[in-house]
Amino acid sequence: MEVINQNKTLETNNQLLVIAHLSQLLTYVTGFGGLLVPLVIWLASKDSVTGMDEHGKAIVNFQLSVLLFTLLSIPAILLLGLGILSLIFIGIVAFVLPIVNAVRASNGEAPSYFMTIRFL
Repeated sequence: MEVINQNKTLETNNQLLVIAHLSQLLTYVTGFGGLLVPLVIWLASKDSVTGMDEHGKAIVNFQLSVLLFTLLSIPAILLLGLGILSLIFIGIVAFVLPIVNAVRASNGEAPSYFMTIRFL
């Protein structure tokens, strides 16, 4: 009879958490990498890195929320230009919050993305 040890030790890797948060900024460089790269990092290391599941879910929820708000803002451009103001606001928030949360992740704190819809 073989006994298998199911106790997995999770490693603390704050650098990987920081990279996951900062990889969202690839949207401004490539146009599409801001959702795919953090998703791959989260799925690959959620079981082996402490806090990656929490941070990964927050990142994916934030990126999906940004995508949804952007899609809703495009028709709002016809309503007195309110869509343009909301797109500018979304662009600034989507640039600043990953940097703030990367600093929080390097300090070992939980992520904090406001105005995020919890899909996961």
